[in-house]
Amino acid sequence: MNEKQRSILLQSSTHFPPPKGTKLSYGTAGFRADASILQSTVFRIGILAALRSLKTGGAVIGLMITASHNKVSDNGIKVADPSGGMLTQDWEPFADSIANAPDPESLVQLITEFAKKENIPIDGSKAAVVLLGRDTRPSGESLVEAANKGICCVIGAVAINMGIVTTPELHWMVRARNKGMKASEADYFHQLSTSFRCLIDLIPEKSGEDNDAIGKLVVDCSNGVGGEKLQDLTQKLNGFLQIEIRNSGGNSGGILNEGVGADFVQKEKLSPQGFGPSDVGIRCASLDGDADRFVYFTIILNGNNKINLIDGDKILSLFALFIKQQLTILEDSKKPSVGIVQTAYANGASTKYLKDLGLKVIFTPTGVKYLHGKAEEYDIGIYFEANGHGTILFSDLFLNCLEGIKNESSSTENGLEKRKAAKRLWAVGNVMNQGVGDALSGLLLVEGILQHMGWSVDKWNQLYDDLPSRQLKVKVADRSAVITTNAETCVEKPPGLQEAINSLIGKYRQGRCFVRPSGTEDVVRVYSEAETQEEADELANSVANIVQQFLG
Repeated sequence: MNEKQRSILLQSSTHFPPPKGTKLSYGTAGFRADASILQSTVFRIGILAALRSLKTGGAVIGLMITASHNKVSDNGIKVADPSGGMLTQDWEPFADSIANAPDPESLVQLITEFAKKENIPIDGSKAAVVLLGRDTRPSGESLVEAANKGICCVIGAVAINMGIVTTPELHWMVRARNKGMKASEADYFHQLSTSFRCLIDLIPEKSGEDNDAIGKLVVDCSNGVGGEKLQDLTQKLNGFLQIEIRNSGGNSGGILNEGVGADFVQKEKLSPQGFGPSDVGIRCASLDGDADRFVYFTIILNGNNKINLIDGDKILSLFALFIKQQLTILEDSKKPSVGIVQTAYANGASTKYLKDLGLKVIFTPTGVKYLHGKAEEYDIGIYFEANGHGTILFSDLFLNCLEGIKNESSSTENGLEKRKAAKRLWAVGNVMNQGVGDALSGLLLVEGILQHMGWSVDKWNQLYDDLPSRQLKVKVADRSAVITTNAETCVEKPPGLQEAINSLIGKYRQGRCFVRPSGTEDVVRVYSEAETQEEADELANSVANIVQQFLG
């Protein structure tokens, strides 16, 4: 680092002192905290984003200001790597260290040492590009400005403000730019809408139930950025899909993530605000605050706002079934490797359903970064968490294979069907965001598959019956005392705890239970399943008591 660069960093960082008495950590969701204490953090992560661009040879990096499903007074920051995926885990410790550096001198020293270790040229000889985006939170504008100043205090770095966007949009834009593709919001909507229409055009003439009976989709947009963007996308669909938007934010009067949104619906199993008895029998969906996850639901008649939840596990199962069907049509063509990636929180009934389809199911620790990384190892990698965050990844090799099949000249009935299957799979790869979970693209694929199958939402929900489950939190003095293995399903330390859990599990029909330390709180999380809700509750409580005995 030359003296000019050092001077700029020192001078600029004096305007963004870190909050006292607060330690922030970059997790799966990046940094999140009350917006009032984040100015320093986003400034410093702006510097990190510029360094990341330099490290990757000037590739475009993304920086998104959002706190997703958190309350409106919170905000946060996520970094998108050149692939459109999340920031490489190797850089997370550096993010933590610079976010918590106590003063400008310490900050510049950390940057200097890291740049030297990583061979990053921060002397103005190379250019860096960072795309900036934010959701609709009131604090977003000032935080984008802080991030912009952080980026621009690295000589040769340029920040491009993409305005208000969903998190998946920004990830898509980063990936597209690095592939040399057009990458505006209009291009994003064009790719999603044309791929969706391709799926609709390829629906068999006679397909299950009457497609006209499927009816409209009503979407709760969490009073967040998804409302505006879904409205824009719907206009591009030219009537191919009937959507009614609620809780759209803006002037609708609702508060972001308050009694609305995918997180609320999935955890509480209640209908969001703005939904009621008149919606019984209607297919409904809910997005989270930055539109990177979604769930479906139907309202129960006289159910006191209770719902039938169709979560990420069932979304994954629908996608896996459709892809399996198309691969079966391709039959003797080169068989791609297919991996279904779940965490231990996936309902056991979903895992059994997927295995019964003949699909390979792999488990990873909790966190999208683990799921996404494992899915990338397959020609077709499908991952979803129960909370509705996930996507489908296609390898370049498989996409090239599909291109070849699409262009085959055979006029036999079998050849025509193969070409249609290849086109459907190609459309899936273009609808689904290849960088990160995307609620808008996921909605379109669900709707396309339901129309292809001729299925109502109730028929989809009957793929399998979830095993009753329960989640609990046990407050402990030191969560780090619990160390797990086997994708967090088995306790390694403290000794004897796993054996005690196993003895309890054996008392229950279809019993399953695991514990894991929280990544954010001093608690140990307990998850249980059993044949009945009463047994699942009893198992969870018994294991919670055992954890308390071991950890005090």
